[in-house]
Amino acid sequence: MRVVVALGGNALLRRGEPMTADVQRANVVVAAKQLAPVALLHELVLSHGNGPQVGLLALQASAYEEVEAYPLDVLGAQTEGMIGYMIEQELGNLLPPEVPLATMLTMVEVDPDDPAFDDPTKFVGPVYSKETAEGLRAEKGWAFKQDGEHWRRVVPSPEPAQIFEIRPIRWLVEHKVVVICAGGGGVPTMFDRATENRLMGIEAVIDKDLASELLARELDADLLVLATDVDAVYSDWGTPQQRKIHDVTPEELSAQPFAGGSMGPKVAAAVRFVERTGKRAAIGALADIERIVEGSVGTQVTPGGRESRG
Repeated sequence: MRVVVALGGNALLRRGEPMTADVQRANVVVAAKQLAPVALLHELVLSHGNGPQVGLLALQASAYEEVEAYPLDVLGAQTEGMIGYMIEQELGNLLPPEVPLATMLTMVEVDPDDPAFDDPTKFVGPVYSKETAEGLRAEKGWAFKQDGEHWRRVVPSPEPAQIFEIRPIRWLVEHKVVVICAGGGGVPTMFDRATENRLMGIEAVIDKDLASELLARELDADLLVLATDVDAVYSDWGTPQQRKIHDVTPEELSAQPFAGGSMGPKVAAAVRFVERTGKRAAIGALADIERIVEGSVGTQVTPGGRESRG
């Protein structure tokens, strides 16, 4: 079975943990222990988040004022290499030597006419006072929105339209390579119409779960797993009526409200994959990854829900 697993941010950094290399590696070791058995039984492709890492690189760059800070697309490419290196190394430490692994730098095309460019919503970087935010808005042309009591930079989060490296990724998977790709949703790129369609990076963040769904669909995957820090999707989350959802159809799942900044993108990606392919998607905890792949735990999304799974 060909399985795409999208690792949530908890695979590398949990909330409140210091953003050190040692902490990230320790979390990758935990993730690798869960993923290694899947890699032995199935064709495995991994994607991952990169939000905290991009934020850290941006903060480090801001401390050196001799040069302009690198743009988000370059920072995204840096984190794809850094995180892929850690995952590849620690997963390789657990797999037999004959199992090949590869990290693929992945560019993802977005449409310059995507409405997300008219309404930036994705928070990036540190918090600022209103005065500092206004100064940066005037100096750099950044957009800001209020995040609680503070102000943070926001950038567009356009839909992923095309994965440029999909052919080499597909070739690697067909040759039984465990591939790590589309990190952080991939490096956002678009064609510059003013210069004869030259490809260029842009200041944006592509949703990791939606990019993983596109990746799974273009690889003709049998299963898309969206790994997070809770054991399943819950209806009425945070209330006395909360209920774990196990077997569900995409229509039933999409009819319920979910928070846009947490479970919402995962639900949207799972629903989209099942609707467009007729195959299975699952959402659940990384610690349960083997049983999620088997279909016994987590939220299992299939065209017929419980009936199609027996």
